[in-house]
Amino acid sequence: MKSKPNTLQVSHTSVVLLRVMLSLIFIVASISHFINTENTIQRLENAKMGFIGQLLGTPKMAVILSGVVMLIAGIALLTGFKTRLAAIVLISVLVPITLAVQIGQVESMGPLFKNIALLGGLLFFSINSNLNYKQ
Repeated sequence: MKSKPNTLQVSHTSVVLLRVMLSLIFIVASISHFINTENTIQRLENAKMGFIGQLLGTPKMAVILSGVVMLIAGIALLTGFKTRLAAIVLISVLVPITLAVQIGQVESMGPLFKNIALLGGLLFFSINSNLNYKQ
């Protein structure tokens, strides 16, 4: 006999709230990458593992590119457009940022675990692409 997969009903409102609240940090961070570019570059260059930010080019290019990607994917997540893809793209940006800036810095343990929590929220949307919403 084939067993029925376990299902979980969740409130549509709770999923929308999670999606909106999660997306806002990426949108705000992306704007900071554009407004405070030099400060963001300095943080990257001063980080113990900041060399990760130079794998694709200059630190400035990494900051601007990550800002553009976070803005586009953050807006997609906010609006619910291609949510799974947006979450995967944000994961692909958040992991290198976390490794480059937060790893190895005792004073940044709070931001490190904030990023881990963000990854948890993004994983929720990347894994659950076909949520059955209870409205």
